[in-house]
This record gives sequence, structure tokens and C-alpha cells, in this order.
Amino acid sequence: MRILVFFDLPTETLEDKREYRKFHKLLIQNGFLMMQESVYCRMLLTQGAGRTVLDVLRKNRPPRGIVQVMTVTEKQFQGMEYITGEHRSEVIETDERLIIL
Repeated sequence: MRILVFFDLPTETLEDKREYRKFHKLLIQNGFLMMQESVYCRMLLTQGAGRTVLDVLRKNRPPRGIVQVMTVTEKQFQGMEYITGEHRSEVIETDERLIIL
């Protein structure tokens, strides 16, 4: 499974910018990778892990702006179509537990 986080946070004041950086840092510390600006993704091995991540996001939500979260299966995620650009990643994208390089 994958959890996708979409957010649009204001950056008008110094406090807004501080909250933006704090939320961005939280995502990175919790294993999210940026797919594109303000869209982050993380792989989940179990639904329980997804609930835990959701709890962390709820507890640390920014006071302003909008944050949306969506959970999709690996099959749905792999069905994503790239209209413009190409998929580039240095991350091994598999849910297999043993990876031989």
C-alpha cells in the first residue's frame, strides 16, 4: 500500500513559513518521499502502519491550509500514468521483503 499526502499551505507570513517547514520536515522524518511539489508518498507494509502514520499527521497538522491524505494499493499506484515527464526514482519500488542487488 501507499499513502499519498497532498497539501497546500499558506506562506504569506513568517509564522506560515515556519509551519510549512515544520510540516515538510515531519513528512521527511516519517519516511515520505516527494513525488512533486506538495505531493509526498510513503510505502506501507500493513494497514496498521497506515493508521499510525495518519495519527502522526493528525496530531501535527498545520493550523492553516489544507492537507489531504489518500491510501492506495500498489496495483493502483503502479497504474499511474505519466502524461508529461518521466518517472525517475532512486528508490526501489517493491513490496517484496527480500531484494538482491
